[in-house]
Amino acid sequence: MTSRFLKNVLRNLVFKVMLPFVALSFSLASQAEPLKIGYSDWPGWVAWQVAIDKGWFKEAGVDVKFEWFDYSASMDAFTAGKLDAVFMANGDALVTGAGGGRSKMILLTDYSNGNDMIIAKPGINSLADLKGKKVSVEQGLVEHLLLRNAMKKAGMKAEDIEIVNAKTNELPQLFPSKDISAVGAWEPIAGQARKAVPGSKAIVTSADEPGLIYDALCVNPASVKEHRAEWQKVVSVWDKVVAYIENPETQPDALKIMAARSGVTPAEYLPLLKGTKLLTLEEGKKAFVKGPGYQSIYGSTEVANTFNWYNHSYGLSQNVSSYLDPSFTNSN
Repeated sequence: MTSRFLKNVLRNLVFKVMLPFVALSFSLASQAEPLKIGYSDWPGWVAWQVAIDKGWFKEAGVDVKFEWFDYSASMDAFTAGKLDAVFMANGDALVTGAGGGRSKMILLTDYSNGNDMIIAKPGINSLADLKGKKVSVEQGLVEHLLLRNAMKKAGMKAEDIEIVNAKTNELPQLFPSKDISAVGAWEPIAGQARKAVPGSKAIVTSADEPGLIYDALCVNPASVKEHRAEWQKVVSVWDKVVAYIENPETQPDALKIMAARSGVTPAEYLPLLKGTKLLTLEEGKKAFVKGPGYQSIYGSTEVANTFNWYNHSYGLSQNVSSYLDPSFTNSN
């Protein structure tokens, strides 16, 4: 009995002594994991390639790992818990969130200023010319919103155009199909679609409604809570990226980096950059002020929420404010 008692005492003592070290090792292992961020081929997100190549995250003292995806695949990976964060359009963040991939928008990278577009075949010069025809978009995502918003402004009804659902990256291959009269895509995929059908042109672009489509860094709420200091450092790098891209002296180097990531030449990439309004942190602060119009991320996202719900992208209207966290932007 005495021997067994002493063994139990020693075992408990060893456990109590070792427990803090075990907890510390788990904590250190957790800290050693880089923040995993999914990004895809959109100028406001390819812009981060500058920070990656220049080593600015290391300078800021934060360990990150950027993973390249097709846009839809990046959202799927985020929903599956394979990423800590992903870059999404504000309306798409609601769709992903309703499907189980909840997120917080902690940084606005840009708003689309012409790079999202509805491209029509030769002979079609306006939305009215599409009445009774088929238009292919990725249903429920940003180009679908762009199309419906333009139709509403033109006094058209939803049933005036038949929607053909397809993944955005598949549209350049689908566009030449005989029964498809127009497609909705963003650059650089939009450029691929125009090349697939010579003479085709944009009849609606996001420049017609600035602020309809904001793009954001969307982070898993648990990661926001557990790694707040690290995410603050990520946000702090953004102004350096924007300044490097917009400075005439450094823009050629930035274009070279971004073009290489997208697989095009710098000359081909420059127009894509012009169709995206990059937002500095100060501009982001202004957009994070609550308001009903497109100048506010709140107003813009409410429009997207109404659109998503009406088009059955999800069953229940989303609480827009719960997706927005201006504190990171406002802290800089």
